[in-house]
Amino acid sequence: MSRAFGPRRAVWIEIDRADEGIASSESLALLTRLDLIYRSLVTTQFNFSQSGHPGGSVSAGHIMTGALFATMQYDIGDPLREDQDLLTFAAGHKATGLYAMWALRDEMVRLADPDLLPSEDRLRLRWEDLLGFRRNPTHPTPLFRKFGAKPLDGHPTPMTPFVRIATGPSGVGMGAAIGLAFGAVDYFGKDAPRIHMLEGEGGLTPGRVYESVAAAGSSGLHNAICHLDWNQASIDSDRVTREGDRVGEYVQWDPMEFFYLHDWNVVHVKDGFDMGQVLTGQRRALEIDNGQPTAVVYRTEKGWRYGVSGKKSHGGGHKTGSEGYVDAMRPLLGDAALALPQVRDPGDLEAVEAAHWATLETLRDFLAREADDVCHEAARRLRVARDELDARERAARPGAPDIEGIYRAADPDTVPAELALEIGSTTPLRTQLGAVLGYLNEKSNGAILLGAADLLDSTAISVGSKSFPGGYFHAADNPESRTLTLGGICEDGLACILSGVSGFGHHCGAGASYGAFISPLGHIPARVHAISQQMKQDVAPGRYAPFILQCGHAGMKTGEDGPTHADPQALQLHIENYVPGTAVTLTPWEPQEIWALVAASFRAEFAVIVPFVTRPAEPVLDRAALGLAPAAAAANGVYRLRAAEGDPDVTLVLQGSGVTIAFVQDTLPRLLEDGVNVEILYVASPELFDKLPESERKKVFDDSVARRAMGVTGFTLPTMYRWIQSDLGRRHTMHPFMKGHYLGSGAGEMVIHEAGLDGAGQYAQIRKYLDATAR
Repeated sequence: MSRAFGPRRAVWIEIDRADEGIASSESLALLTRLDLIYRSLVTTQFNFSQSGHPGGSVSAGHIMTGALFATMQYDIGDPLREDQDLLTFAAGHKATGLYAMWALRDEMVRLADPDLLPSEDRLRLRWEDLLGFRRNPTHPTPLFRKFGAKPLDGHPTPMTPFVRIATGPSGVGMGAAIGLAFGAVDYFGKDAPRIHMLEGEGGLTPGRVYESVAAAGSSGLHNAICHLDWNQASIDSDRVTREGDRVGEYVQWDPMEFFYLHDWNVVHVKDGFDMGQVLTGQRRALEIDNGQPTAVVYRTEKGWRYGVSGKKSHGGGHKTGSEGYVDAMRPLLGDAALALPQVRDPGDLEAVEAAHWATLETLRDFLAREADDVCHEAARRLRVARDELDARERAARPGAPDIEGIYRAADPDTVPAELALEIGSTTPLRTQLGAVLGYLNEKSNGAILLGAADLLDSTAISVGSKSFPGGYFHAADNPESRTLTLGGICEDGLACILSGVSGFGHHCGAGASYGAFISPLGHIPARVHAISQQMKQDVAPGRYAPFILQCGHAGMKTGEDGPTHADPQALQLHIENYVPGTAVTLTPWEPQEIWALVAASFRAEFAVIVPFVTRPAEPVLDRAALGLAPAAAAANGVYRLRAAEGDPDVTLVLQGSGVTIAFVQDTLPRLLEDGVNVEILYVASPELFDKLPESERKKVFDDSVARRAMGVTGFTLPTMYRWIQSDLGRRHTMHPFMKGHYLGSGAGEMVIHEAGLDGAGQYAQIRKYLDATAR
């Protein structure tokens, strides 16, 4: 039995010849020659680094040439323009090609029309910067330092001009690039910049890509164009997908079917090395006007005309100075390739660099001789691309998001009237977090785009969009909605897309699920987003773009779902686990702390915000009547929840809602009745605490506190190591796994009881600690 696809909004176009008039034969010949120069530069880069991915860079050459010099509208003189089309390397391993093409483009313009270039070197990728390929910033060689060469990362990061997001981890780049398209279409509206993304068929196989591509198709993301380099080679396979009657080793679809299944337009270019067909396919993609995203699939060969092909060329190539290397340079240089500099000792870094630069100078001299032809044609096309962009006069849509509104509203010391809670009432932490996000969303014209893994109401993140139209965002049919459809049960793709939404620069992406799931699955895109925001400072200094990874239903209070869901381990993946200043974790214990913590996190300008919130309703306490610090103190990250009178009998460090509620309501009254002079510190966010001046930190928590304290946490023991430093304190510190087994199911209170972390269990352990310290 066979079955055709059901109804589609998308179209499928086959390209097996160039359209008449797509370009003059002379222009096509010059673009083809440009690609030859590019391939020779890729060959050179691998020869002297013996690192990188030459095969996929070579197979994508015609695709990049067409996109950058014939299809995209952008300004080579200003990589920071927000209104221009972007090319994102979802296939981050093609960075060898990215740097080669960027440097070649810069050099051609320098020779033919230098007025087009940026005035600042930080906004360019120069010929000299190729010496920095896969080099550390501390690389010691003389020319690297003399030229001030950029250290070009092994996979792209925003340290490179025109690179908006870091890519490389499998599938993350595709999802994040789709996130860029969401951000662009929401900010600019119908005339949004196009987000071009370059990927290979192997890059379609991760599950997060299925989710991301489904989201784009369902959302009418018409400004997303994927250029798919179908070379059929991955790291381990030379037959990744099915092709006709030939079965695939990994998947049993071809890329056209994959995209068409998800309601993407498909343009199939049968020969990705025919420049006329490539330009025709890209032109047809621009002409489609049905409101759906588009994939242009080019049949290519990995390592085409390089001399090493297929999977062998993925991360490997010719040995330094080998006959194969010389042969690969012959098509451009002819017999002059025989005279290219050689390196006798590949371990001599200075000699390698000298030979590398001498080869680049040879290619630069060759390019100068081509200035009247290839270089002028490239510069002419780039001037046209800029002029066409200028002619659009693209501007933000009426009522566009204003992310600055979040920062204007985020005052941790003043709770907005709309968010004030009635003492004595109860409300879930998740609901209050949703209300806080909703308030900030109103104040920023909807700058928070949110989604969940089929858990919008369950995690209460849906409250964050209650003031906006209901239903899911659709670029044409429901553009004012703030809720994205993200592929279904999809923590993986969700986090990738929302990190890209944030990366565009006008939004805060916010995604939610069970902490047990979104914490590990969202960690990779969250980490890559933090890398992006730090690296972009070299090109575009400024505030980090915020991304929220809401770990809902956190910890033991989700006990009804069992140990697979009620996971105390989720915090450990994120807490103090990023470069300082890039990410923050939040562990509020009482609903009134939510505003202070979220507002303080935005004020501190973190790139990644990871709140952990529980599911059940929690009491809104009269903290003053209980002798507890006000909720606003949580903004300091670590604070003295209750001060002792003079020297304390015992110092306790608490972390987590379930254990702290049990302590305040049950354990603390019993200790006070015993006459124990208790000092209590609460850890709401180590990262916010670290933002305080050292003098302020020492007033709250210094080494002497860590040496005398014991801890009680609803998370794992290692999250206490910073705060509890004596052997005695750690032996008595309480945590969910202290009985040596995963906990069972049941109401949250019963799971906490099983762990020994209820009020009675805490009281007994604290009494043991008091006895031990007395001894």
